Amino acid sequence: MFNKEETISILLSALVLAFAISLFDLSNLFLIFLVYILIIILGNTFFKKATANYLDIKMNVKLWEIKQWGYKPHLRFKKGFPLGLILAIIIKIISLGYADWTAALTFDVKPKTYRAAKRHGLYAYTEISETQIGVIAAVGIGSTLLFALFGYILGYPDFAKLALGYAFFNMLPFSNLDGNKIFFGSKTLWIFLETIVLIGVLVAIFAI
Repeated sequence: MFNKEETISILLSALVLAFAISLFDLSNLFLIFLVYILIIILGNTFFKKATANYLDIKMNVKLWEIKQWGYKPHLRFKKGFPLGLILAIIIKIISLGYADWTAALTFDVKPKTYRAAKRHGLYAYTEISETQIGVIAAVGIGSTLLFALFGYILGYPDFAKLALGYAFFNMLPFSNLDGNKIFFGSKTLWIFLETIVLIGVLVAIFAI
């Protein structure tokens, strides 16, 4: 299901995020957080890929990177700058351990060569709409929210909080994050999911 580049991106993200999350933790829970974040990332990615496959779309997960750092064309990094991984560490330090940035991955899509015209329309096989990309991202966020709910029900509050945090930061309508894809695919869907995410975060803060 995952190619070499995807596997490296997922493992690197999990390692860095788990390190950042446990940075101020004196209980040495790095391995536990690593398992938690891997479950969340793999679950999120699995449901995205399943949705993309149903739409005859090939989806590849990758590190969230930025290349342009200014308005002028020449103001670019020679290689992609892994902003998500760097923010995870910086925000953890700045917040003195109270905030866990977890948006480190994004995804690209392209139509499969055999995309069925009879399912998607005569000319749709060469194009992928923003709505379809938004739906793929939304399914990933939805699955992460379900993981948070199951974690809470099964008595794993740290896992539930981590899943909610993953959904919250990835829902930001910024750059190439899932939230931006959902926002431009369907603003109504973004508002709906964002409302659920915010309610979940408030419950986690005051009740979990």
